[in-house]
Amino acid sequence: MFRIFGPPGTGKTTTLLNMLDKALESGVPPTSIAFLAFTKKAATEAKERASARFHLDPEKDLFYFRTLHSLALNASGIRSEQVMSKEHYKELSDIISIPLVSKTSLNDDIVDKQATDHPILSLINLARLCKTSLRKQYNKSSIEFDWNTVNYVDKCYKQYKKHYELYDFTDMLQCFIDESDIACPKFDLVFLDEAQDLSPLQWDIAHILDRNAKKMYAAGDDDQAIYRWAGADVEHFITLDGSSETLSQSYRVPRRIHRIAETIVSRISNRYPKKYNPKKEEGSVQYISRVEDLDVSEGQWLILAQAGYILIPVVTMLRSSGYLFTYKGHRSISAKISSAVNGWEQMRKGKSITLETVKDIYSFMSTGNRIKRGFKTMSGADDNNLFNMVELQKEWGLMVGEELIWRDALDRLPEESRAYITAMLRRGEKFNAEPRITLSTIHGSKGGESENVVVFTDLSTSADNAMSGGNDDLHRVFYVAVTRAKDSLFIVEPEDSNRSYAI
Repeated sequence: MFRIFGPPGTGKTTTLLNMLDKALESGVPPTSIAFLAFTKKAATEAKERASARFHLDPEKDLFYFRTLHSLALNASGIRSEQVMSKEHYKELSDIISIPLVSKTSLNDDIVDKQATDHPILSLINLARLCKTSLRKQYNKSSIEFDWNTVNYVDKCYKQYKKHYELYDFTDMLQCFIDESDIACPKFDLVFLDEAQDLSPLQWDIAHILDRNAKKMYAAGDDDQAIYRWAGADVEHFITLDGSSETLSQSYRVPRRIHRIAETIVSRISNRYPKKYNPKKEEGSVQYISRVEDLDVSEGQWLILAQAGYILIPVVTMLRSSGYLFTYKGHRSISAKISSAVNGWEQMRKGKSITLETVKDIYSFMSTGNRIKRGFKTMSGADDNNLFNMVELQKEWGLMVGEELIWRDALDRLPEESRAYITAMLRRGEKFNAEPRITLSTIHGSKGGESENVVVFTDLSTSADNAMSGGNDDLHRVFYVAVTRAKDSLFIVEPEDSNRSYAI
């Protein structure tokens, strides 16, 4: 297995895609190439690029461009109806009288990694991914449930799956491993991205793939391995036998920020030594006392914190100031509200709107006051039709017209949304545009970048306790944070210097 180490901004994934291009150009059959990623987005990017450049059928020719879970699902022969669903978790919850809420989803040919709300199921899954006993994983955890409860849920969960012949996402990986002699295809070439995030169980699959491939490339960066809490085994990637290459030129990180990053990464005791060059621009690094003092009216901004609660005051500040932003992966104003407000104002100008937009508008109008009874859902309307205000008044129950602006017409719009939109309009912010500002935990920012990056140095209590022991993982977290910046880095001074990370 050949390793490709890709420091921040060095184009690790692009390098893999370029290698893929060369393989296809040299005549390697696309059906004998596997490109494995951890997200549907990454797998789809590789699939779309290869299909467009070489005029390939993305479904037939590029069948093995998918996630590890998806590969395991398809190779093991598990049917989609055998995968644990929300309904199954709910039934199990009723049986054992413990609520086990699940967010699992099955989407076409790709299965996202298991995500469950309940900490007990998360712990059970983590122990299996780490190939360790549940008791040992329990002793290492800070879970608030007693051992007897955890053990009881584990036994009931196993019995339920066995009785109904059901599988969760970790079962898919295990089935692939157990049946690898017949389940694993033979490949000419295998690409594996973000290898530093593989768990011990996933590494077993990687080695099976390696044995069944003529050539395998594993790309990653141990300095950016920030998912140990989810089972990642970065030491395996560091100590892996075989040749390697380090990408040496960053196209993202400027010189001043690179110096900060090198200071942080030098604190990591267990790492694969590597050097890379920054881009030629100097960039800037500033230490600030308050985010409120920054002018975020222009440019792209990424505001990061080690813990989500640290960002809550920033959310309040941005809303009161009328800025559009993304937080927890969602726009600060919902698409439905944007559609309703924009749609109403478009109709006031005499324009027509889609049925979906009409439904959005009606959802924020009161029946009997703004809309006649029986018309709320636009039942019977043609999805392909467009509607103007006059038509809605004559045929579809609309009781008000262009004399009312959006804030008066949409009388069921939440007051906080009404005030927020008003603040955005005063600022001149286009609230239906793509947000320039993103708020995220550092873990959630992995793979992202921005012109301007703001990093809070405050630590949660648990992170501070870990820091006192000289934690490599925390150094990696802040290394990831500062290397998201393409131009300017702003480091926020902590509220409590005794509970912070020194940059």
